[in-house]
Amino acid sequence: MIDYVMDFVLVLFATLRDVLPILVVILFFQIVVLKQPIPHLKKVILGGIYVIIGLALFLMGLDKALFPIGQIMATQLSDPEFIGTTLGGPSDWRSYYWIYIFAALIGFSTTIAEPSLIAVAIKADEVSAGTISQIGLRVTVALGVAFALALGTFRIVTGTSLFVYIMAGYIIVIIQTFFAPKKLIALAYDSGGVTTSTVTVPLVAALGLGLSSSVPGRNPAIDGFGLIAFASLFPIITVLGYAQIMELKTRLFKIKIKKDEI
Repeated sequence: MIDYVMDFVLVLFATLRDVLPILVVILFFQIVVLKQPIPHLKKVILGGIYVIIGLALFLMGLDKALFPIGQIMATQLSDPEFIGTTLGGPSDWRSYYWIYIFAALIGFSTTIAEPSLIAVAIKADEVSAGTISQIGLRVTVALGVAFALALGTFRIVTGTSLFVYIMAGYIIVIIQTFFAPKKLIALAYDSGGVTTSTVTVPLVAALGLGLSSSVPGRNPAIDGFGLIAFASLFPIITVLGYAQIMELKTRLFKIKIKKDEI
């Protein structure tokens, strides 16, 4: 118990040190540049304390729980005894199907719970007057991350080059951008960025490092990273695809109405 308390104190001071530059910038612009008092000072101070304590607890939780869980699950699911191969022997990429399923499910569930995505979805729903539903956007982005992590773990298992997947993905994004509704293009690009945040990144990083450490012939320093890039790219594709499908359905609906009127 004492060790946990000491760890928390160290993380708390480290968090305070990291947050301090943000506080200095805000105070400088508010007091020196704008020359205005800080509104609701007591609430601001209390909120700042909550943020620092919350960040410290979150970072400690990452170190004590999320990172170990991700690595342990990847190690267990790729264990030679579990997938039915001999230790150090050749492995067929099809033997790791549980890894692909786990990666897809963990990608979907963590993205649905991602606070930054929830915030973007709420704002998108507000500014679009309900045209872009919160749950619709979140599920679409989560499906993109699920596919991305399944494909990313496949890349780690097979040892293929990361740049091939990233280049192919962005070529698809560029092509989609020309045909997708303009009002949703920026939102699609933002959706790719908000997926890689507080909940998703720790588990994804741990999954990649744990898997690359367990698969024969893989180097964690080379093959263990890259899943986060996948998780940022493929939601853009799914959101743009969702926008194109909805636009097509709208056009077909309008055509049907015109035919009925005739």
